Amino acid sequence: MAEQDRVFAKCAWRLIPFMTLLYLVNFIDQVNVGFAALTMNDDLHFSGTVFGFGAGVFFLGYMLMQIPASIVIERLGVRRCIFSILASWGLISAACSLVQGPTSFYALRFCLGLAEAGFFPGMIYYLTLWFPQAYRSRYMAMFVSANALAFVIGAPLSSLILRLDGVSGFHGWQWLFLLEGMPAFLLSFAALALLPDGPARASWLTRAEKETIAARLAQEDAGGRRAAWEALLDPRVIIAGAVVIAISSSIYGIRLWLPQMVQAMGFSNVENGFIVAVIFGFAMLTMILWGRSSDIRRERYFHVALPMFVAAAGFVGAALATNPLFVLAALFVVVASVSAAMGVYWSIPASFLRGPAGATSVAFANCNSSLGGFLGPWIIGVLKDRSGSYASSMTAFAFGLVIGGCIMLAINRALAPRVATAQAKPSAG
Repeated sequence: MAEQDRVFAKCAWRLIPFMTLLYLVNFIDQVNVGFAALTMNDDLHFSGTVFGFGAGVFFLGYMLMQIPASIVIERLGVRRCIFSILASWGLISAACSLVQGPTSFYALRFCLGLAEAGFFPGMIYYLTLWFPQAYRSRYMAMFVSANALAFVIGAPLSSLILRLDGVSGFHGWQWLFLLEGMPAFLLSFAALALLPDGPARASWLTRAEKETIAARLAQEDAGGRRAAWEALLDPRVIIAGAVVIAISSSIYGIRLWLPQMVQAMGFSNVENGFIVAVIFGFAMLTMILWGRSSDIRRERYFHVALPMFVAAAGFVGAALATNPLFVLAALFVVVASVSAAMGVYWSIPASFLRGPAGATSVAFANCNSSLGGFLGPWIIGVLKDRSGSYASSMTAFAFGLVIGGCIMLAINRALAPRVATAQAKPSAG
């Protein structure tokens, strides 16, 4: 076991930092629209509904391409596909600086979703090619923690870029899209060199190390390599995909609207950036520690349900509070808890099947996550325009999280024994 630990640790040190960097850039390009809105909405006269729909329509394009992109990645290999994805999304993200009204805003956000669609499920699938279940949750949590790190770095950076307003005749939000879109294009060339298609093609692994990885993964191949369409008939995949809608609608709603929520409390753009960075810095730490706890205890479902309930309580607290500091404290709890739930969640759909079906199961879950990503920001925008506050949307998110958490606990009895059997196979061998 000590030798296996060394081999998988070696793989992690080679892959996880660069993968996390790519996801960091990916997520900054997804959510920087929330900071652009601090000045863009006034410049272009966007209402809350217009911004909410435009922020969320990204996920419709994202959802549309999930499964096709995942199948292509599984067949053609990660290296070339990730290069193409990075290059295209970087250029489209930079092109968002050309937005002139609602139509162009919707169109570019939709195209950005199409371009980015294959990245996240491709990376989750990529991890399954390298790491067995016993190691996977902690490394997935480290990788997924980049979405919190994106705010730690991106929030103050975006706030500072907005101060370039007027330089060379561009608005601050235009500079934001330009400067934050180009790193993805440049990193696409690094991906060609640093991401081998799998252990067998890794020049930095010895033959014995490659055999160790292959043998360990083969031992716990519970479902074998199945066709892609079989994942869509698996009840485990369907139920797990339904639950993530509750998680993603709340987390993406908060992520894309949090800068405006903080601004409404009277903070400047620079203060806003640092407040958001602190909130997500704690969320990143929580994700990593909670993912490690899930691995140590070899338990997934309760580790998803519990933070969902805590986040629901935080939403209720934020909806009822009148003091801005209490609202911030409640949102602090919400962001940390729902991020922890999401970090562990992604080890569940990736554990059911392997091969094309495995890639499709992750893509299906991410399709549902994308649906939540569309609904969350849009719901906040619509309800805010109608009620004048964020309280009603927070209440709706709390209700969805409670329902989703209860479903996770209910399916644990039916699904956990099957997963536990699959995890026990290596020790039996």
